[in-house]
Amino acid sequence: MKLVGISGALRKASTNTGTLRALRDLLPAHATMEIVTLHGIPLFDEDLIAAHGKPEIVLALAERIRAADGLIIATPEYQFSVPGVLKNATDWLSTCNKPFRWKRAGIVGSSEGAMAGTARAQYHLRQNLQALEAITMPRPEVLIVHNEVKFDKATGDLIDGETRQRLAKWLTSFLEWVEKKP
Repeated sequence: MKLVGISGALRKASTNTGTLRALRDLLPAHATMEIVTLHGIPLFDEDLIAAHGKPEIVLALAERIRAADGLIIATPEYQFSVPGVLKNATDWLSTCNKPFRWKRAGIVGSSEGAMAGTARAQYHLRQNLQALEAITMPRPEVLIVHNEVKFDKATGDLIDGETRQRLAKWLTSFLEWVEKKP
């Protein structure tokens, strides 16, 4: 099984990119995951498309998504929603002949503090993915709180065993959901 993991954060020590690395480390032997970031994607601009066509970085990402069996997006929450860089990427990808169409997608996220653990961002992303015709796994959900103590601050790597166990359970459900396509 081939998965693509997209981090909605650009920060080098992002805990959301760290969440994807933790999930990749938990994959069984029959599965792989390529983690991609959104570095280098320009701001969406239809005049840019008219003048120069779609950027190669966007076309390459669309092909990665299209070739994958499933997609995992790890999103932070900025001002109660998805980061602009992630929304910008989905806007670009919407112009690339529907790479999300019927693609199985899972959403995870981590945040500081004890509040909603990216719940609002995840719900907004679900709406966005619905418009892109992706099929988003409804449950279970992973809403990681207190990332300031669950991840290494310098690297963004997951260091909390309980969170790793929760991710393992989520990943098992996700892989089964992608394979069986209920």
